[in-house]
Amino acid sequence: MAKRVFLITGSPSVSKTTVLNKTVAGLMARGIRVGGMISGEVREQGIRVGFEITDLASGRHGWLAHTKQINGPKIGRYKINLEDIEKIGAKAITQAIEKSDVIAIDEIGPMELYSQKFKHSAAQALQSEKFVLTVIHAKAKDPLITMAKQRTDAKIFLVTLANRETLPQELIGLF
Repeated sequence: MAKRVFLITGSPSVSKTTVLNKTVAGLMARGIRVGGMISGEVREQGIRVGFEITDLASGRHGWLAHTKQINGPKIGRYKINLEDIEKIGAKAITQAIEKSDVIAIDEIGPMELYSQKFKHSAAQALQSEKFVLTVIHAKAKDPLITMAKQRTDAKIFLVTLANRETLPQELIGLF
């Protein structure tokens, strides 16, 4: 069976998001429509204060989690912004299912999994006919992650210090 779900995983801080971002940029440069959501660290004076999420199609962005977030579930020193996950992240994934060739999701991980809307959108993406390129948290336990890993049309890519520079080109070559 042809693979269409590409799961990027690896240790914390090994550059999983960077691999995803470089792959997305390479696909877009080839004229492939990529939608969905990406996330990234936000630092102030060198200290990580949170994570931002961005809708690839619209450029709209918001907070995934922040140290100064008032409400929401807490992971470590961050509180999760469920409203932005749903209004930006989940919505971006849903729109990508309809309008894009490739659906990017960064990431299916502990923070995002607090949102049922996000989980539903990510599950729909995995079950769609579209190509899916997603970062999955290496240690998170959730039925959605288990289902993604067990798909016969999925392939897991382990990001390491040795392959993180070449992996984006390898992934781009699969499309």
